[in-house]
Amino acid sequence: MKFSVSSSELLKRLSMAGGAIGSNPVLPILEDFLFTIKNNQLTIAATDLETSIDTTIEVMSDGDGIVAVPAKILLDTLKALPQQPITFSVNDENFGIEITSAYGKYRLAGENGADFPDLPQPDSVDSLSVPSGMLMQSINKTVFATSNDELRPAMTGVYVQVDFSKLIFVATDAHKLVKYTFQDIDSQVSTTFILPKKALNLLKNALPQGEAVTVSFNKANAFFKFGDTNLVCRLIDAKYPDYNAVIPVDNPNLLTVSRTDLQNSLKRIAIYANKTTNQVILNITGESLTISAQDLDFSNEATEQLTCTYEGDPLTIGFNAKFLIEMLGVLESDEVKMELSTPTRAGILLPNDDSTEEEILMLVMPVMLSN
Repeated sequence: MKFSVSSSELLKRLSMAGGAIGSNPVLPILEDFLFTIKNNQLTIAATDLETSIDTTIEVMSDGDGIVAVPAKILLDTLKALPQQPITFSVNDENFGIEITSAYGKYRLAGENGADFPDLPQPDSVDSLSVPSGMLMQSINKTVFATSNDELRPAMTGVYVQVDFSKLIFVATDAHKLVKYTFQDIDSQVSTTFILPKKALNLLKNALPQGEAVTVSFNKANAFFKFGDTNLVCRLIDAKYPDYNAVIPVDNPNLLTVSRTDLQNSLKRIAIYANKTTNQVILNITGESLTISAQDLDFSNEATEQLTCTYEGDPLTIGFNAKFLIEMLGVLESDEVKMELSTPTRAGILLPNDDSTEEEILMLVMPVMLSN
């Protein structure tokens, strides 16, 4: 089997698919890409058995066939080559691979493609079409809030509610929570599932601009199809916590402040905060917001004052600066609102603009004030 392809086009597709390859594969062949040639089309597949990607490009070939190609050595070779046509010759007997470029020849040992595990196929699925930009926004605005605690598997992924005409994405690590809602989806189903973080990060990097993505799902897997690329991931099989129960509804104190001013102030003040708690104190009265932090171990402290609009009783509350900075970085409005009640109850962070198509609500738990 022999085929020729553009090195840069191949590298682009391999780099995208390579994200699915795990760092410690359970089977040696999972360190490979599966190359399948059919009718001058090369399909590249990679999997870690949880997440799989396949993508197809045009090549010039002298026949059909399959071979498993070691991923690392192939990627390293292509990264070191300038853009040019390259030719692959595969020995059908021992799966030896010879790559020819304008500079010379490179030989590597392939494996029998028939030994590569089958990728899941979308059977008994419900499907809906989602604009790629909306899917990208949903991932960007939630995936950062997922947990890394493997003992609580549900919270390591993003919870998705398909509710006929709208999609709700929720992520939480018990310290912060994000709920992102997008309206105007054309769907005939109502269901929920949990998508793993790895698959969402891969999807985010692979999504094209301005295309519709077909999202299909059954009890075990979710399937994303866009252009000539498919991504499949196994759903997290766990019960998601009742996130609505932790969102406080009665928040009489309302702070409105410039998003960038608050974010930049927090970045400066956080330098002086205790490195374990990252605690910053917000002291809010009338039209003044005082942000302060101190690290008693090193005698470091800092204070800044911002102008704001505030309705409610004077309030002093502590938060983890790192969480607030991260959340403010995801919001896009010029101003943000914080709904607060007491120093021991969660604060709600919202953009100060009314978008009819999308809504975002963020919750952050306070860091208790030490006396």
